[in-house]
Amino acid sequence: ENVGRLKKLEYLNVALNNIERIENLEGCEELKKLDLTANFIGELSSIEVLKYNIHLKELFLVGNPCTDFEGYRQFVVATLHQLECLDSKEIERSERIRALQDYPEVREKIIEQEKAYLFKRAREKEDAQRRMQEKREKKENQMQSKLGIDSPDSLCDNENHQMEREQQTWEEIDDEEDRRFWEEPTPYTPESRLEAHRYIEERRAKDSIRESKKKEKPLRTLITTEGKALNVNEPKLHFTLEDDEENNQFILDLTVYRHLDTSLLDVDVQPTYVRVRVKGKPFQLVLPEEVKPDSSSAKRSQTTGHLVVSMPKANGIILARQKVSSSIKTSDSNTPQKNTRSGQIEKLEVDPSKYSFPDVTKIIQEKEQIGQGPISFQPRKITENKKSYVDVENNEEV
Repeated sequence: ENVGRLKKLEYLNVALNNIERIENLEGCEELKKLDLTANFIGELSSIEVLKYNIHLKELFLVGNPCTDFEGYRQFVVATLHQLECLDSKEIERSERIRALQDYPEVREKIIEQEKAYLFKRAREKEDAQRRMQEKREKKENQMQSKLGIDSPDSLCDNENHQMEREQQTWEEIDDEEDRRFWEEPTPYTPESRLEAHRYIEERRAKDSIRESKKKEKPLRTLITTEGKALNVNEPKLHFTLEDDEENNQFILDLTVYRHLDTSLLDVDVQPTYVRVRVKGKPFQLVLPEEVKPDSSSAKRSQTTGHLVVSMPKANGIILARQKVSSSIKTSDSNTPQKNTRSGQIEKLEVDPSKYSFPDVTKIIQEKEQIGQGPISFQPRKITENKKSYVDVENNEEV
């Protein structure tokens, strides 16, 4: 259709098709070569439309039914005066003269053979339709006999089991039909060629469906029937789970691909597990303690692309470092200092308001005990000496 609009077309190759008559080529004014090999042209008189293609030099009709007609070459040579080569054989001048001389008789023979061929084609079309109907009915009968639809046992079968049986039966029938289709001989007609083409396309579609079903993997189990969450790492990413005791939370660091769009990530935090879908592939990790999903947060690193999920713990825990510091403070106020390394640290935490300056008097007393320091700075010791020596009189002159 619409090939006649191609005014400057010079070469047209429509070999191996189901063309039964030549038409709609009058508009191809520049056509020089026409290849109609292996078609089903039986109306040889239809080549008369090529008279208007005055530049046509080569014509190929090999493999068409019309080539078996008596006087085929003579008729073509006499009809197309501009033709120089027919079926890869040059047309000589003497051959053209003889063909023109016998043209009326040859034309009558060609028309009679055309009528016989058209009658034969009508019967072939009827046979093709009947054969297709018989194949369809035979296939349905095979299906019914193999499934046993009329048997009472089939009515008791489970619905899923029945569907599986039906699918398996259809596959067996298709395999048998495929083997029979390629083994049995068929007539060389446009209908048989179309049937083979449709059959090949159907087989390709069925094979592609089977392959797609085989490739489809079953959904990975994330939570068992008992409600237990499983550890899953389908995207095969490295990760670390840290217990941040200072902030009382868990931190999950997932090494997501750096250039992966964030819209392809889906984070779901539950009290007992965290789930991250990376391009549809699930990553699930069971947590050692319950967390608060509402207070959790997910962030993406701009430099590395890692996904960091912070999950606060549900139960508050007193941190180990806080316990040490609180015990030290309480021991300062209630218990005496110990001659240990921790006791030395406690001296630094004594209230500075009580001992803001060193007591010089005590320092002097300590020196006096050693035997150093002036006596005038020790009034208390003098009075004690007076008390100790009561019987001795104090001579002021000495």
